[in-house]
Amino acid sequence: MPRPPIPLASRLRQPSRLPLLQVAKTSIAVVVAWLVAGALVHQPLPIFAAIAALLVVQPSINQSFGRGLERSVGVVLGVGLAYVVGVVLGHGSTWVVLVAIILALLLAWVIRLTPTSTTQVPISAMLVLSVGVVTPNYAVDRVIETVIGAVVALLVNALIVPPVLLGPAHLAVARLARDLGASLDDLAGALEEATGQSQLDAMLLRARELRGLQARAAVAVKTGEESLTLNPRASRQRRILEADRLLLASLSNLVHRVVAMTRTLRDNYDPALVDDAVVSGIARELRRAAHDVRLLVHDREEEAAGGSGTDAPETDLPALTAPLEVVRPDPDHWILIGSMLEDLRRVREELQGG
Repeated sequence: MPRPPIPLASRLRQPSRLPLLQVAKTSIAVVVAWLVAGALVHQPLPIFAAIAALLVVQPSINQSFGRGLERSVGVVLGVGLAYVVGVVLGHGSTWVVLVAIILALLLAWVIRLTPTSTTQVPISAMLVLSVGVVTPNYAVDRVIETVIGAVVALLVNALIVPPVLLGPAHLAVARLARDLGASLDDLAGALEEATGQSQLDAMLLRARELRGLQARAAVAVKTGEESLTLNPRASRQRRILEADRLLLASLSNLVHRVVAMTRTLRDNYDPALVDDAVVSGIARELRRAAHDVRLLVHDREEEAAGGSGTDAPETDLPALTAPLEVVRPDPDHWILIGSMLEDLRRVREELQGG
């Protein structure tokens, strides 16, 4: 069945707005870069400095540094190419500008530039040939303008509330833990009471959705790590993000285990399982595992809030006990029970090891 077309508005709009602080910092960077470049280069319209400032202010300082480097390399190559083309072919005609654009694209392709630098090379060449007089001094001034804009943007981004993107990472990891605990509770519920096929299918669907949450949490943690690179505020925040990263690694292993357990139970389910004493023990341990998974997030939140955790109530202590032992396996369901016991053992090891 063909997918419905994506609305045009969804293609043009982001799910969320850029932070207003980033908009303000970009505006400040453009104004400062324009004034500084105008004073140093003596150019009434320092367009290259303004464009560089617009592009270099990014959600993280590391991204700003990379974008500034890409922008500067693209401008240097584009301006240099425009100067050579202007000397060889002249300037002021349409076909010369078009030739310069094609040569710029080919140059970027040959040396395998990043997409940002690849687009910057022809843009710089086109602007130089279209609005300027192609002389060595003019070319050098455009490069200086670009460097000024990039440096100003980098300084503004670093000095005015440098971005630290830890909140999204922490929330994503916490949501993954809570949904993982809910899936463990789903498994326990299916072993405690007879469950229909439709409920089992829905349970497996919810378990598989954990993979998407895991992927989004990994992206959020990686974004948080990038926001701390070259960040003057990193020393106070790196420990928190490292704890999120380690917790995500443990939760990722549990996600694979829980999805496998849910699929196995769905494929081999028998309502008579609820009468088996061993299955009741498995359900009880799954409830305890769900409690302990949620406790991982609770402990992190207590630590972030400055709590010592010494006066935690009994319900806030780990609940998993010793591994279950089966003396005589069920003759009808021994494959399912054995698989669940092995998966539960690995879940227990992951939780106690984390």
